[in-house]
Amino acid sequence: MNRSFLSPSLAIVLLTASWMGPNVKAAEPSTGGTPSNSVVAVVNADPITADQLADESVRRYGPDMLDNMINRHLILQACKEAGIEVTNADVSGEIQRIAAKFNLPIDQYLKLLQDERDISPDQYAREVIWPMMALRRLVADQVKVSDEEFNQAYLSQYGEAVKCRMIMVADRKLADSLRERAVAAPDQFGELAKEFSEDEASASVRGLIPPIRRHTGDTRLEEIAFSTPENGVSPVLELGDQWIILQPVRRLPAANPNAQTMPAIREQIVDSIRDVKVREAASGMFGELQRQAQVVKFLGDSEAMKQNPGVAAIVNGQKVTIAQVANECVKRHGSIVLDGEINRKLLTQALAKAKQQVTRADLDAEVARAAVAYGHVGPNGEPDIEAWIASVLEEGVATRELYYRDSVWPSVALAKLIEGQVTVTENDLREGFESNYGPRVEILAIVLSDQRTAQKVWDMARNNPTDEFFGELAEQYSVEPVSQSNFGKVPPLRKHGGQPALEKEAFSLKPGELSGIVATGEKYVILRCQGMTEPVVSDFSAVREELQLMLQEKKSRQAMAKMFDQLKDSAKIDNFFEIAKKTTKIATAPAAKSER
Repeated sequence: MNRSFLSPSLAIVLLTASWMGPNVKAAEPSTGGTPSNSVVAVVNADPITADQLADESVRRYGPDMLDNMINRHLILQACKEAGIEVTNADVSGEIQRIAAKFNLPIDQYLKLLQDERDISPDQYAREVIWPMMALRRLVADQVKVSDEEFNQAYLSQYGEAVKCRMIMVADRKLADSLRERAVAAPDQFGELAKEFSEDEASASVRGLIPPIRRHTGDTRLEEIAFSTPENGVSPVLELGDQWIILQPVRRLPAANPNAQTMPAIREQIVDSIRDVKVREAASGMFGELQRQAQVVKFLGDSEAMKQNPGVAAIVNGQKVTIAQVANECVKRHGSIVLDGEINRKLLTQALAKAKQQVTRADLDAEVARAAVAYGHVGPNGEPDIEAWIASVLEEGVATRELYYRDSVWPSVALAKLIEGQVTVTENDLREGFESNYGPRVEILAIVLSDQRTAQKVWDMARNNPTDEFFGELAEQYSVEPVSQSNFGKVPPLRKHGGQPALEKEAFSLKPGELSGIVATGEKYVILRCQGMTEPVVSDFSAVREELQLMLQEKKSRQAMAKMFDQLKDSAKIDNFFEIAKKTTKIATAPAAKSER
């Protein structure tokens, strides 16, 4: 949901108003070795300090980061008590081992994590790999693999199996009826599965499912599969909220690996079982550490912070300082926070130059407008502010304060900067009416990636001028998924919809007429007209007021985006934090004294 002009992800959002809430101050903030009073960026000669970056990082990410740090503290304390150490070399080796499992060089694996999960190598080492390895070592002596566990795992991979067809339905009466029909005509089981089974994947292949082996899932399902004769029909089995009928098709004999491969097979199976058991034991131990821990958190509680200056929490008697939390927040989120601070500087400077200011009344008015726009209106017709704020917080915004700071303030600031610049003309209204309520062209389309192919397809379409043949050409040649999968059928084209070349060509066609080849971007489009839709509304005056509001909003957003782009393009910005970050190495993993 687009809550305001710019969403938090566009980075106008991390801003520094001082009109509400306590200013969380890091006693000794650090940005990876940067002194607290140093400058991390300069925006048009106006500096942003490391202290400011730390404060804003804690404001947004401090509570979550503190929870993460407390968890690592608990693990570290347990390691110290047990004389266990996980070194940087251990962590690096584990990352290399995991990368090798994916057949990736370590640099590519870490880049993949950065690109797809937004997790830096430093964070991955400290917050994922180190805790995982530490917990596994803490429970290592608790985990043993029995012969019975090995034998069951071996049978699940190499033992005999049963290939089956399956019917799955949600209604018991229907299941009983289908079983009766299958028992009366076992050779029709596949057809019954195709027609009635609600499991689409197996229904499409007449009920066939992957072979069932022992010790791989629900033991009742396995027992029925192995006890029902080939081509017989099983009893109806309830699984969750579904009813299952099986028909064994063929028994698959157990595999017999040769003696030379057995040691490797045993090692692989034992390692796999141990990994699962270690994960389960580690999870149990971590839960126990949390239950036994004595944790007092002060961060976010202004009164408690006054009484415990500089302390974010106490974990089993050990202090976690606000400076430590700030350091972690900056490491993890400093870049996006600083982007937001830079953007706020730009807006603040522009407001000062225009002799404008954003008041609390302005902010409240914008929140009320947003509440109405998204349907949060009380019985009396007034904006339901609290319901609107609640919906915003449900979507992941941490606090009411951050919603005002990160979404509302930038929108209001930009609206102030474009005051008097946006007008809706009579021509705008007429075009808006045509676009939203006027007739549209029903078309078939073929989208090609090169002109040579487009010319060939156009010739074929001209020589066989039917909708059916045009649809076949679309299925065979179109590079656009919608037209390719729907035999050329695409949503009707409207006027003033942002595709002027296509619109001009489409609205010039008569039903059944073929267009020329329309070049748009790097693609080539061929159209076939199927006629025009009826106008949705014919009375312009009936929707004039609604159009006026809609177009004012649309043009305002466009003007705000243009204004912000101009501010960025004309600004002189030096981001020293990003320059320093590029030279940062993976941080040292937490360490505990070892007794090896």
